[in-house]
Amino acid sequence: MVELSQTIDPSQLKNRKLGRIFTKLGIVSREQVHAALESRSNDPSKSKMKIGELMMEMGLVNSDQLGVALAGQRGLQFKRLTGVVIPQETLRALTPEAANVMRVVPLEIDPAAKTITVAVGSHANFQAVDNLRMNMYPGYEITVVVSTPADIDEVIRREYSKKMDVGELFSEVNRSEAVKNLQGRGDSIDVASLEDVASDNAVVRLVTNMLAQAIANRASDIHLEPFEDEFKMRYRIDGVLYEMKSQAKEIAMAIVSRVKILAKLDIAERRLPQDGRISYQLAADKEPIDLRVAVLPTMYGESVVLRVLDRSAVQLELDRIGLREDELKTMRAIINKPNGIVLVTGPTGSGKTTTLYAALRELNQVDTKILTAEDPVEYDIHGMIQCQVNLDQELTFARLLRSFLRQDPDIILVGEIRDLETAQIAIQASLTGHLVFATLHTNDAPSSILRLLDLGVESFLLTATIEAIVAQRLVRRICMKCKEEFVPSEEHLMELNLRMADVQARTLYRGRGCDACTKSGYKGRMALFEIMLMDDELRELVMQQASTSVLQAESRKRGMRTLRESGLLALYEGQTTIDEVVRETISSGE
Repeated sequence: MVELSQTIDPSQLKNRKLGRIFTKLGIVSREQVHAALESRSNDPSKSKMKIGELMMEMGLVNSDQLGVALAGQRGLQFKRLTGVVIPQETLRALTPEAANVMRVVPLEIDPAAKTITVAVGSHANFQAVDNLRMNMYPGYEITVVVSTPADIDEVIRREYSKKMDVGELFSEVNRSEAVKNLQGRGDSIDVASLEDVASDNAVVRLVTNMLAQAIANRASDIHLEPFEDEFKMRYRIDGVLYEMKSQAKEIAMAIVSRVKILAKLDIAERRLPQDGRISYQLAADKEPIDLRVAVLPTMYGESVVLRVLDRSAVQLELDRIGLREDELKTMRAIINKPNGIVLVTGPTGSGKTTTLYAALRELNQVDTKILTAEDPVEYDIHGMIQCQVNLDQELTFARLLRSFLRQDPDIILVGEIRDLETAQIAIQASLTGHLVFATLHTNDAPSSILRLLDLGVESFLLTATIEAIVAQRLVRRICMKCKEEFVPSEEHLMELNLRMADVQARTLYRGRGCDACTKSGYKGRMALFEIMLMDDELRELVMQQASTSVLQAESRKRGMRTLRESGLLALYEGQTTIDEVVRETISSGE
């Protein structure tokens, strides 16, 4: 293996052509470089190949040698980590979660001089270095060396296999002089002190670990909650909150100040709610992760909730959101209608936005103009014009919609119909030839009609515009690593209005609980759908202001599968449990 030796200064190789670097390092001869270039010129199929890729294909260099050359081309030292002993105090510069996600290994650190040297597995992993510089070690001079991906993986496996005790991180924060400086000062804390504690190394490491652990555990929300005698940190995973060990209330202001700085919020303002956003890219091969930050003043300090918007964890394709084959066919027919209103309904956190984004992405073509009014914009989708509601500027859903109609759209998304004015403008847009998607908060599809009537919408306008209503819920999936058969009790089945005879020929499952699912027995979630298609008979019932139960009964006669029936299918297929179906759905007769 060829390394950059002491006699070759990496800066001498910076910006040189790769072929010249290979020859200078003695990896290949000039004749071999010329042969590779001639091969690329003579073979059209190789015309777009980079010289490094071509020489690897020809067997002239290997991946490690290419790493040496690419590092030198950028003026970076290449270093093998085999046999290198890294002190434990240096390794503690990164938490196991951060090292694993960013694929970075610390080699040297000097807190007094504010310098740190790290090894990366690829010269292209600049996002991880930027993250270190901005979020973990602000003010530090960071030196980067390049190693092989195999070396990085081996060190992480060997040195970080045992996770750092989170309690140790909290202890470091409690021992921090900057944190101690805040204790007992009440509200008389100046901005300089808050900035000092927010940039304290122990606080930075704790917050970074918190974010990395949340992302690794697929958390959708991080809750930071102050109480009279303690400070709680909780993660919401698959819709359920899990509490970490409560901490002393004294560290609350330090952690909240760090989060507010990352979200570019005013750290001096502690009496008013604030909203912000953090963009977090941990590594070059990872999708950017957005965190939506909401700060709320309470009796005992500021409560913070961070919503994790991880694009890599969200499926924004219509055929990957959990629709069954018949539901997918129906859904595609609905969203390809030329005009009308399509409603998606369900409680907060039921996946409505994901379903709508998946539908819009499928419709997002060069010949289609799509405008969205959202509160807030959760995912930026290329090709769509997305607008955010801003109540401080009196930019409401209704005001945005009025402006949309002058923008010549084909499709409009209304984040939520909250009032009569918004509903009326959505109906107007539908009647003038636009396809309108919108959300509501109702228990099922048929009750959406009653909700709109209660808002004051005329029944004849509903019959003229609504094409379909889709209700949905999210239930937790059984963990595949610890999935096991089980026989429910008679009482357990009665919660679903089932008898033993109903499941005698079926096998039901549950999760035993393992490390992969944090002992919960569940990992991931799946959607249950209820799709109500409007036809002439249903429209006539709406005109007569029929009850929700009548609308549901008639829709079921026309083939609508209720949320409870969708849940039973998932139960019989071994995807979820009785408890989940009971928790998220009500029976058709209830």
